[in-house]
Amino acid sequence: MTTLNTDLSYMDQINAAASYVKEHLGEVQPVIGLILGSGLGDLADQVESPVAINYNEVPHFPVSTVEGHAGRFVAGTLEGKSVIVMQGRFHFYEGYDMKKVVFPVYVMKQLGIDTLVITNAAGGMNREFSAGDLMLITDHINLTGANPLIGKNEAGLGVRFPDMSEAYSRDFGALAKRLAPNVTGDDGEVLKLQEGVYCGISGPTYMTPAELTMLARVGGDAVGMSTVGEVIAARHAGMRVLGISCITDMAIGEELEPLTHEQVVAVANRTKPKFIGLVKAFVKEVTV
Repeated sequence: MTTLNTDLSYMDQINAAASYVKEHLGEVQPVIGLILGSGLGDLADQVESPVAINYNEVPHFPVSTVEGHAGRFVAGTLEGKSVIVMQGRFHFYEGYDMKKVVFPVYVMKQLGIDTLVITNAAGGMNREFSAGDLMLITDHINLTGANPLIGKNEAGLGVRFPDMSEAYSRDFGALAKRLAPNVTGDDGEVLKLQEGVYCGISGPTYMTPAELTMLARVGGDAVGMSTVGEVIAARHAGMRVLGISCITDMAIGEELEPLTHEQVVAVANRTKPKFIGLVKAFVKEVTV
């Protein structure tokens, strides 16, 4: 473990972490970053000529504590492009403040990445959805009660008041929708890509029926415990974002049934072939 200078500024910590990662990547120069959610980390196993860096080796980095999150960077080649994959992420509910949650996003920006793919496992509140669907995130509602940009603004990262009118790239979304009909699962079934608004909550409890009913009424289509802080930081840093949710359960307030994290991961595992197929197709086709 690297000895840390805790007196360093946030920007200095980001630069120290980025320098460490860059040094250990060798000749790999990633152009696309991917953040993989619960049960979705297997995509990292398809990276060619991989270089792995454990989070606990990186200066100032938090450590992932959630089951299903491996807790490491994997860099290499995917579909002909150089990528760096976060195999596991950090959450507000783990006790980290939002600046720590989004720390890796800024590190990836300092590595030269401007294209970011963010995935998550989410509960579906739209009655047209089914467990196992994928949802293109078109927008989000931040209900975490926090924002990673509160406090001193680091001008080296972005402006004080970032625009969020296009939090999720419309061009990226259009590309994902164009590619989806060509993606099939192991059963040969064609991917039906849903789209909608993601509600980000703090967690770690799942929502009550009344809370879910409220979120659906204010325009939410899916709900989860990640993503919004990372997207805010990415847009602050000028990165373009594609967001995809794996709908692991139906979170209809009036019909809510008990849910466990193990059930969420199990559905994500069943959905992996289509998810991986869509992300790989996007990485292959996107212009960076």
